[in-house]
Amino acid sequence: MSNLMDEKTLDIVLDVKVKVTVQLGSCELPMREVLELAPGSVLQLNQHASDPVGLYVNGKLVAYGEVVVVEDNFGIKITELVGSAKPPA
Repeated sequence: MSNLMDEKTLDIVLDVKVKVTVQLGSCELPMREVLELAPGSVLQLNQHASDPVGLYVNGKLVAYGEVVVVEDNFGIKITELVGSAKPPA
């Protein structure tokens, strides 16, 4: 297959939208505690504030990063792409 054909094939998917999610942390709660959640409730996550967050594309972990503030919005600064390297400690 020629490089021209590869480029055309790639062009077809470049505009396909994917779901990008940043996972700050998680926790497990008994259903009783979930039902007791109300405005003002605070959940303690299993991640330290200094730990990197995970960046997922369509549910697959692709990178780690740091949470940043851009104007009035949150963002993520990519610090490591997932591959053969170990996740940051």
